[in-house]
Amino acid sequence: MPTMTTAEGVVESLIRHGLTAVYALPGVHNDPLFDALYRRRDKLRVIHPRHEQAAAYMALGAALATGKPQAFSTVPGPGFLNASAALLTAYGMNAPVLGLIGQIPQAQIDRAHGQLHEIHDQLGVARHFAKYVNRIRAPHEGPGLVAEALHQATSGRQRPVVLECAWDMWGRTGAVTFPAMPLPRETPPVDEDAVEQAARLLGASERPLIVLGGGAQDAAAEVAALAEMLEAPTLAGYRRGHGILPGSHRLSVNMPIAHRLWKDVDVVLAIGTRLYLQHDQWGMDDALKVVRVDIDPEEPERYRKPAAALVGDAAPTLRALLARLPAHNRRRASRAEELAGHRAWLAGRLARLEPQLGFVKAIRAALPPDGILVDEVTQIGFASRLAYPVEKPRTFLSPGYQDNLGWGYGTALGVKAARPETPVVAIAGDGGFMYQVGEMATAMQHKLAVVAVVFDNGAFGNVRLLQRENFGNRLIASELLNPDFVKLAESFGMAAFRATTAAELEGALKQALKLDAPALVHVPCGDMPSPWDMIRMPRVRG
Repeated sequence: MPTMTTAEGVVESLIRHGLTAVYALPGVHNDPLFDALYRRRDKLRVIHPRHEQAAAYMALGAALATGKPQAFSTVPGPGFLNASAALLTAYGMNAPVLGLIGQIPQAQIDRAHGQLHEIHDQLGVARHFAKYVNRIRAPHEGPGLVAEALHQATSGRQRPVVLECAWDMWGRTGAVTFPAMPLPRETPPVDEDAVEQAARLLGASERPLIVLGGGAQDAAAEVAALAEMLEAPTLAGYRRGHGILPGSHRLSVNMPIAHRLWKDVDVVLAIGTRLYLQHDQWGMDDALKVVRVDIDPEEPERYRKPAAALVGDAAPTLRALLARLPAHNRRRASRAEELAGHRAWLAGRLARLEPQLGFVKAIRAALPPDGILVDEVTQIGFASRLAYPVEKPRTFLSPGYQDNLGWGYGTALGVKAARPETPVVAIAGDGGFMYQVGEMATAMQHKLAVVAVVFDNGAFGNVRLLQRENFGNRLIASELLNPDFVKLAESFGMAAFRATTAAELEGALKQALKLDAPALVHVPCGDMPSPWDMIRMPRVRG
């Protein structure tokens, strides 16, 4: 058995699990960890941002873009809490993120001595937004706990995990063993009876609809085959399902069209989605049969009992369904003419969303099909969820139900770090971008060639919109004072452009992407029309 410090054992374990980067801010609580990272910097890159929130968001972005676990590290207390919004987002987005969090000296944990960065029950706090938490209490525990944490993060419903280690434990030396890595991922077996039940329901359906969520990301081929076999319009959800079925596919529909279809749907196949909007807003009734496919056994009956529940990984479960369905599947007429009519109707509705629609089209024209767009809580972000064509999984990243302002730029930097060969564009409003504006320094220092597009209307635009529409134009805390974003970017040594029209934005983006270097495009803009009547739509059943 080799003799190592706790920190060295943890670092070696990360390397053996295939991690290639840690997004981390140093501090005295974690000094031995960073010394161990220095010694293995040939295998494990340390990317240090300017704020702990960015460290965790970068790990989140890397996990979302690759589908593989990623790690970040912060000091305890304030550092951990600064990262907690990103952990909460990772929890909501089912992302396998590992937080390596420092602690005060082991003998003083939870003793209220007033140690630097002390926080009561740090692991208890982490349990609210992590699937698994534990403390490394001795050198020999490190590799095993890293293996177990990553096993938990990637098995079943993927979610973030947290390990903490005391200040005086990182540097302690002891004999270390490494378990077999990685531990085998746990996946439920295919329930053949449930598959048969689902095949009979779907096969007999006259007007089926498929709804996709983030849990279907790795089942693109199976989803396409099912959609075509059932002649089923397929909704990419609101945020997470885009690109699983290419947006150009003849059966791909978006939210407003799916809402129009909803009242006549007889069977819905929900794959890796909470089906929240449909239950909460669109309405359900006994005439609508629901077939759920989900890795989490608690999910299918969260709102109401479905007609069939298939608990398991989407891809193998759908392959089993594809094998059974032909024996029960009825013949259906093409939906092409019907869907063409709905798309023509939608084009008229979307035409009201200018300038958003023009900007969204400009971004799509500038980004290649495999380029990744990271959206934000901004009017352009909302419009992109309705009108941005996505052709491949994991190329449109949206923040899940937390929908948290300011997540985008740091997340996009992590995407670029994990997939350096892929063009990455991050959109943001002026309000959201300023959350992580200091990370332009990180982009330059680590050569992360993200192109940030900042839509600047001098306000928290959606807040101002709602105050005008719902509160008699009583504006409060929504107006913003901004820097000159072009000059600010240039002060970091970053290429910067300004665009005032969709055509100028497309041209600026193409120039920026050719640089293969960090860049910013500033888009001054005014108030924009509301998209909310196409997002929060009325009940049509039940």
